Amino acid sequence: MDKFRMIFQFLQTNQESFMNGICGIMALVSAQIYVAFDFKCPCLPGYNLAYGMGILFVPPMVLFLLGFVMNNNVSMLAEEWKRPTGKRQKDPAVLRYMFCSMAQRAMIAPVIWISVTLLHGECFICAFSTSVPVQKLGNDSYTQLPEKQIRKILAQIPCEDIYTGQELIAKAVATRYLRCISQAMGWFFVLLMTLLAFLVRSLRPCFTQAAFLKSKYWSHYIDIERKLFDETCTEHAKSFAKICIQKFFEDMKKDLNMGHMHFPEKPPSEAGEEKEKLLGVMDQGTMNKLLQNWHKCKPPLCLHQEVIQNGHCWSGDATCPHLPKREYAIYYSKV
Repeated sequence: MDKFRMIFQFLQTNQESFMNGICGIMALVSAQIYVAFDFKCPCLPGYNLAYGMGILFVPPMVLFLLGFVMNNNVSMLAEEWKRPTGKRQKDPAVLRYMFCSMAQRAMIAPVIWISVTLLHGECFICAFSTSVPVQKLGNDSYTQLPEKQIRKILAQIPCEDIYTGQELIAKAVATRYLRCISQAMGWFFVLLMTLLAFLVRSLRPCFTQAAFLKSKYWSHYIDIERKLFDETCTEHAKSFAKICIQKFFEDMKKDLNMGHMHFPEKPPSEAGEEKEKLLGVMDQGTMNKLLQNWHKCKPPLCLHQEVIQNGHCWSGDATCPHLPKREYAIYYSKV
């Protein structure tokens, strides 16, 4: 159990490296899925293009969305974007930085899929088989055929078992022509994505270094604040449940007059520690009020002791009511 706890703590402290690893694994999986995919072109005019473009672009969209779904920061970004302003202003630059960071990781698997698909060429051959220039690559004596019949023959190029247009154009010539174009587009796409990644990762901090550092710092702060708040709530809920359950059994002991049964009493020091963890919040209504206030008007980011004690950082109003000083602890104990 301790080993699993250590692994979980390691993943929490190295979340960025872990997410990069997940995205890399998704990229490799996407490439393996394409290799194992049973590619069957319909070989019908009008259907080849739809099928080929669907294979080229629909799976990358699914992988892109999966990249967002597997990122734990999506809910944090949505919460920060939709929360009421309250006492803490929202910085659009921080939200943009968080979204761009998640989008960069989510783009890895789709880019790999599109690159592998274009370099392999089968999808491109299926989609554009009817666009082969028969006048340049085919037999001139068959160019007088109706265009509809020519398109029907060319649509069968990806299907070797039913292709009957060798007299019109050799299948090897058509597939080699289309595969060369597909691979050229694939390498151009790889080059374009590499240059784009270089510009995003290298040049952006050089022009806006101060804004970049500010956005990066506060995005990390929001993530850490959320984790610490969840830990504090979990610890408070655990202590509150222990005390409530103990009180329930003590009351049952009195009501049922079970004097002959001995209930082990909690040591005074342990009971005091549990009550200290409650931070002065000892009823359901107060806890609900605190959680509602945390969502509606998070405390300002100020650590001046005199300001906190005077209540200037957390003044009451209609939407953010003033709370007793002892209840500040749930906000500032770990933030």
